Amino acid sequence: MLLLIHTVKRGDSLWSLSQHYNAPLQQIAAANGLTPSSTLMSGQAVIIPGETRHTSHRVAVGETLWSIGQLYGVTLQELQEANQLRNPALIVPGQELNIPSRVKPVIEVNGYTELFDSAGARIIDEAGGHLTHLSPFSYRVKMDGSLSELDDSSIIHHAYLKKTMPMMVITNFDNSIFNSHIVHAILNHTMLQQKLIHQTLATMHARGYTTLHIDFEYVLPQDRTAYNNFLQMVVDALHPYRYRVSTALAPKLYAEQAGSLYEAHDYEAHGRIVDFVILMTYEWGWSGGAPRAVAPINEVVKVLNYALSVIPPEKILMGVPLYGYDWTLPYVKGGRLAQAISSDEAIRRAAEYSAEIQYDTESQSPYYMYIDEHGREHIVWFEDARSIQAKFDAVKSYRLRGISYWVLGLSFTQNWYALESNFTVKKLI
Repeated sequence: MLLLIHTVKRGDSLWSLSQHYNAPLQQIAAANGLTPSSTLMSGQAVIIPGETRHTSHRVAVGETLWSIGQLYGVTLQELQEANQLRNPALIVPGQELNIPSRVKPVIEVNGYTELFDSAGARIIDEAGGHLTHLSPFSYRVKMDGSLSELDDSSIIHHAYLKKTMPMMVITNFDNSIFNSHIVHAILNHTMLQQKLIHQTLATMHARGYTTLHIDFEYVLPQDRTAYNNFLQMVVDALHPYRYRVSTALAPKLYAEQAGSLYEAHDYEAHGRIVDFVILMTYEWGWSGGAPRAVAPINEVVKVLNYALSVIPPEKILMGVPLYGYDWTLPYVKGGRLAQAISSDEAIRRAAEYSAEIQYDTESQSPYYMYIDEHGREHIVWFEDARSIQAKFDAVKSYRLRGISYWVLGLSFTQNWYALESNFTVKKLI
């Protein structure tokens, strides 16, 4: 099924789109997290739902091969090959182009959650059908090798109801930071490692976890080899019970990349030792940083290119954000933090302030600017159907194992429609 994405022009409305595409207004609204009376903003991406059967397209004035690909959710290369075009720039108004059909690859999808109890259960009831794995965040490793408690019984129960496998996450997260010293203590003391593995196994048995996910961040550079050795120890302990092991990896561009986030994450070793990895391909734009796209595709593919040089594609889940940020300008380093914002809220806010949505073709990410009621200027970078389609295209192009969402609970209605249009989500139970 082709995903049809319409970029709103001045004067467009949900009603006019329903008439133009012969699609029910209610279905268009639902696929985009809108109401039938929602106002559309110029530049907004709108999914047109339904089994799109377009096999050809007549080129209109001003269209490019890239914009046509965006409309139908196919890549520039796919259009070139389907139409035997040597030069993608040489298309003319009135020309008929073949739109290639798309096969839906089968992928694994992970979703992290920080929500528990009834709120977490509700999120899983809504999103669980789209997930292979659910990753409650997180069990915290302590300095003595023990684990913090986590009230995860309810969400694990709901995960199983949705045939979603719970994945136990252990981290060195401590007092709102990733603590290097905790990991250092564990990695350099065999008895503490054995204690941690023993308690992890006991928890997995008791709670019904099927996979262990190790998210150790800001590991000291001198602990790189020790971390690799620990991973091998974990795998040797868990595999006899048919448990799988995965890790989170910082978004590196090359093996010896400097920086406390990167140096101890050995891509080649993780790819060899564990069953799969999750690349944290987001946070280029972050709450304390300068305004920019959270997961610009031009930067994401650089990480993928390095990762694939040392890790098989069938072991890689690509990280995908379900959020954006609203920065108050001017940006001052160390000043006001940007506000995390869901994609649905970003669209609502654009409508509230009558902001025209722009689309950066290099990062393939939408953004807009507005003035609030106090006269302050803002810039919002977020995700929409176009940016998420670009990420899905990368997953297909590189033949990756799948994707991993950070974080469930932030509404992004278009994402779930696009996910099911592009892929078949693997269920392992």
